[in-house]
Amino acid sequence: MKFVILSLFAGFLAGLESHAAPLCFHTSAKQVSLVELYTSEGCSSCPPAETWLARQTNSPGLWQNFVPVAFHVDYWNYLGWADRWSDASYSLRQSEYAKLWHSENIYTPCFVVNGREGGSTFFPHSQPATSGRDAGLLSVHSLDSNHWDVVFAPVNFLAGAYEVHAALLAGGIRSEITAGENSGRTLDHEFVVLDLIRVGLKNEGTVVKGKFIQNPKPHSAKTLAIAVWITPGGELMPLQATGGWIVPPPASLN
Repeated sequence: MKFVILSLFAGFLAGLESHAAPLCFHTSAKQVSLVELYTSEGCSSCPPAETWLARQTNSPGLWQNFVPVAFHVDYWNYLGWADRWSDASYSLRQSEYAKLWHSENIYTPCFVVNGREGGSTFFPHSQPATSGRDAGLLSVHSLDSNHWDVVFAPVNFLAGAYEVHAALLAGGIRSEITAGENSGRTLDHEFVVLDLIRVGLKNEGTVVKGKFIQNPKPHSAKTLAIAVWITPGGELMPLQATGGWIVPPPASLN
């Protein structure tokens, strides 16, 4: 079965190459870790976590071993500073995770690694890495950076539906904070989620395929990237993840 899946996937990639696609991100069969940070400009404990996340822009494992995303939550906005990157849906996403963990509270900074609670102490002691598990081959492809094609060939095909999740990520963002817990500080952000979409995929034999569209909102970012991950239908736990730069930082141009 593995040979059949690999052969189908190789054929798909060959088709992409023949069309000279400008953007194509794909994985090996090993699970790439999805590292989520729940954070807020209104939280005085968050800047060290965001500094650690920002350093990962220079990590050799970025996109190959791990895919980082920073969800800015809105539940600290009442403290006097409204985080312009925050969204109630990101707070809800964190709450849904808390239900899975049977936790009564949500907090920032909070790391989630492959759907499991990493807490606020993950970043000083760990470097992102693959889980080591066989997950399957995932590829995303775009001709214009807005319209994307997805194919996922799972190692262990699950009965039922699959979904693709796609987050547009902004970097090189600087905020001057004038109120709240971080008043007077200048905060730098990377991998900020600008938009998150969720689309069902279609089963085609031993692979699943689909499409999604990203329409970037106005932003002041210097870099843009995309993070894409697959879950079983209606679930949060990622099976496989990939991503890459759309507009890379200068050091990544060569």
